[in-house]
Amino acid sequence: MKHILASLLVTALFGLVPASAQAACYADYKARRDSPLKLHYGVMQVSACDRGAAQAEVSRRLAQNGWTLLNVLSVFDASGLEQRKANAGEYYLRF
Repeated sequence: MKHILASLLVTALFGLVPASAQAACYADYKARRDSPLKLHYGVMQVSACDRGAAQAEVSRRLAQNGWTLLNVLSVFDASGLEQRKANAGEYYLRF
C-alpha cells in the first residue's frame, strides 16, 4: 500500500513540473547600436521570470547581434504581450 501511495505522489509531482516549467516569460527592453547611433525598444522571450536573470540573457542575445542593452524595463507573462506588440514593431520577439 505504501508503495502505491508513493508512486501516486511521485506521479502527481512530476505532473505539476511541466505546467510550471512551460510558463512563458518575456522581457521588454531598450537597446542601442553605435556608428551610426540606433535605438530600439523590443520584446524578447526569456527563460526566467526574474529581472536579473532576464537582464543577463537579453544582454547576451543582443550582443550576439551587435546591440548593447540599455535596460530591461520589465519581465512579464504572456498576458502582457499584446499591449507591447505595436510599440516593439520589428523588434517584437525578434531575438
